[in-house]
Amino acid sequence: MRVITGKYKGRHFDIPSNFKARPTTDFAKENLFNVLRGYVDFENCRVVDLFAGTGSISLEFLSRGCLDVVSVEKDSRHFAFIRSVMEILHPDHSRLLRMDALRFLERSTEQFDIVFADPPYSLNVLAELPERVMRGSVLKVDGIFVLEHGKDHDFSKDLDFLEHRAYGSVNFSFFRKSRERI
Repeated sequence: MRVITGKYKGRHFDIPSNFKARPTTDFAKENLFNVLRGYVDFENCRVVDLFAGTGSISLEFLSRGCLDVVSVEKDSRHFAFIRSVMEILHPDHSRLLRMDALRFLERSTEQFDIVFADPPYSLNVLAELPERVMRGSVLKVDGIFVLEHGKDHDFSKDLDFLEHRAYGSVNFSFFRKSRERI
């Protein structure tokens, strides 16, 4: 796993071979952040990375200078790996929570400018995630929700849908929370 750009650019971290999580490819990450740069100013953003997995996306947000990055990961091995990387880098404005991402969505009282979710593609409620995020209070009005998913999902008819991007087998759907959602 490699950090693409920013203050941690070029840093490499070896992911244990027994991990269930698949890190987002460098090509997909680079393009994801190019798209996001058109929507937000990273240095003024609070971000939550749901289903953080390897922590790769969290590191990219931190490397770009986000105000606050919260990584939510339930799996104990993945959580320990992310924690070990954070202990090496000592990033400012980073929090790691070991909990279920769906429970975080239901219970958190914090609000974020960006909610990123890379759930297991087989998650039984994956198709419901955009609606759960939009009707909840975690995403600020005009905030951006990014869902990484497989090719079998089409969110283009969703009320808050902005755009879809595909990079190989990696798909990102982007949503913006409208004022009507408050």
